[in-house]
Amino acid sequence: MAKLGRELAAKGVKVINLSFGEPDFHTPQYIKDAAVDAMEKNFTYYSPVSGYPDLRKAISDKLKRENNLDFSPEQIVVSTGAKQALANALLCLINPGEEVIIPTPYWVSYSEMVKLAEGESVFINATVENNYKITPEQLEAAITPKTKLFMFSSPCNPTGSVYSKEELAGLVKVFEKHPQVYILSDEIYEHINFVGGHASIAEFPSVKERVIVVNGFSKGFAMTGWRLGYLAASKEIAAATDKLQGQTTSGTCSITQKAGLAALLGGLETVHQMRDAFLTRRDLVFGLLSQIPGVKVNLPEGAFYFFPDVSSFFGKTTEEGNVISNADDLCIYILNEAHVSTVTGEAFGNPDCIRISYAASEEELKDACSKITAALAKLK
Repeated sequence: MAKLGRELAAKGVKVINLSFGEPDFHTPQYIKDAAVDAMEKNFTYYSPVSGYPDLRKAISDKLKRENNLDFSPEQIVVSTGAKQALANALLCLINPGEEVIIPTPYWVSYSEMVKLAEGESVFINATVENNYKITPEQLEAAITPKTKLFMFSSPCNPTGSVYSKEELAGLVKVFEKHPQVYILSDEIYEHINFVGGHASIAEFPSVKERVIVVNGFSKGFAMTGWRLGYLAASKEIAAATDKLQGQTTSGTCSITQKAGLAALLGGLETVHQMRDAFLTRRDLVFGLLSQIPGVKVNLPEGAFYFFPDVSSFFGKTTEEGNVISNADDLCIYILNEAHVSTVTGEAFGNPDCIRISYAASEEELKDACSKITAALAKLK
């Protein structure tokens, strides 16, 4: 879709890109200033594999202060983005043939990382009717003697769903019966949360030693290009990921780490400003999408995505006589007809849906929804 969008733009067509998974805000100035200061002070050499001690201490303090989680600096491994932290955990934990349970919809790289670790993905289907969240009964039914790991995100990409502490408690009761199962909790969208305080499954003492928390700076602090994430886990798992990372990338960018330290020490004012802007956009887009006949949409509780069910348009025909067979066809049709770029749900484990990012200006979002509405109305 990105390639097709660029091709259209190269022809002079104005394409509204709602496929991006990144904030449209600039990195806050105080964070950029810290990076400049780090360069001027010559923090330009190799960094420790697990990250600078002051950054790991700041992450440890953040987890205690904001999440009530006790992870010592020795239990923190800083990586080149949360994506590397996820991959590190999988490569350290999963042996060939072991199963990883993944609720769908899921972020596209989860299942591919499991393949790289030579594991087997086991999917639990969540639907729009249940706000794309699984039940304890579904989890219990998916666990087998080969299950090694449960992997999920909250808030979720691509659905924006957020598990409450009560919902997590229901899952924890299942995990308590299966002590061999580790839990990989992707919390990268923690700060883009519209339902109050963030709940982490690592808060439950009965499973905490088996939980690997992954987080980072890209979403909450608008630092996608800086590539800075981290993992918090038991000392054994942290040591394993340190060993693995030492033979792949080594320590992440020294300048980026100093910027990340400034982000953590600088408070959450700019983070909350961006969250509030996303909330306004969410409400705007929800109102517009809800008015489109045939689009089934729920109200996301976090992140900056909608994941509407658009299966009612499958089998319909364009004015040119082309049949919309699936979400892939619909995304291409919307791009060519409405000049709006979205992403097919097939990539996220649900072929009935498309992902729409609202990390764009309010004017662009209004224009995009108007054009999508008009394009869908032409299908017969």
